Amino acid sequence: MALAEIREMTIADYDEVYAMWLACPGLGLNSVDDSYKGIEVYLKRNPTTCFVAICDGKIVGAILSGHDGRRGIISHTAVIPDYQGKGIGSMLVNRAVKAIENCGIRKILLVAFKHNTQGNAFWEKMGFTAREDLVYRNLSLTDATRIDT
Repeated sequence: MALAEIREMTIADYDEVYAMWLACPGLGLNSVDDSYKGIEVYLKRNPTTCFVAICDGKIVGAILSGHDGRRGIISHTAVIPDYQGKGIGSMLVNRAVKAIENCGIRKILLVAFKHNTQGNAFWEKMGFTAREDLVYRNLSLTDATRIDT
């Protein structure tokens, strides 16, 4: 397992985190929610539940997580490919789960693209199960350009 420092994410991390997200295949980004302003709003709402992993002096992983008062939500979990398989993703998830649990939340959800086989295998390994009884629905209130990684 790699030795990584895990710390809370701040908006000062944005440029490095965004570049890292772009380097990670399978992550779905968009021009509104994942903009500097979008992430700034998210971090203000969730200041103690989003984290970055630092190795060799650079950000190599990140996780956004928060809650709506009832359910925890994890998104944008990524580790730079060269650092995958070293336990960093697990460290990020465990830290986020603990932070959400500390907020009094007892259930966490996440959405993963079906075609992201590596990501889905990771989530299964972390104990997250697929719900076949649900249909994910979305209503877009703004025009956001999708940025594929």
